[in-house]
Amino acid sequence: MALRACGLIIFRRRLIPKVDNTAIEFLLLQASDGIHHWTPPKGHVEPGENELETALRETQEEAGLKASQLTIIEGFRKELNYVARGKPKTVIYWLAEVKDYAVEIRLSHEHQAYRWLGLDEACQLAQFKEMKAALQEGHQFLCSTVA
Repeated sequence: MALRACGLIIFRRRLIPKVDNTAIEFLLLQASDGIHHWTPPKGHVEPGENELETALRETQEEAGLKASQLTIIEGFRKELNYVARGKPKTVIYWLAEVKDYAVEIRLSHEHQAYRWLGLDEACQLAQFKEMKAALQEGHQFLCSTVA
């Protein structure tokens, strides 16, 4: 059976009039171990948790962002399936916007750095094609919906 994890693709917008699509910036965290890969906050589902609860808990643990500081974007849910460390893994992501553009990010020991990045830069840092596709689909979803 595949390992199951959940997370949030966190973003912020530089401009209040949501006209400029380049104003969307994604939050990526750099892992402290392994290949030091860059991903949104995510983690394994714990017993008794539903998937969105896992995503919110992991976001608070890894980035210091509480659920009250985020707005979950309705209608977007992306499931990634890939092999990690020789085992099948499924990760489910939702989109979430920070309510405060200048919100403080507080990393856990699991990560050594964070960056807010436009789509192209985020895709360059996200080394895995599944993660790049999730970022691109999230961006496309945000640009095609009126918020």
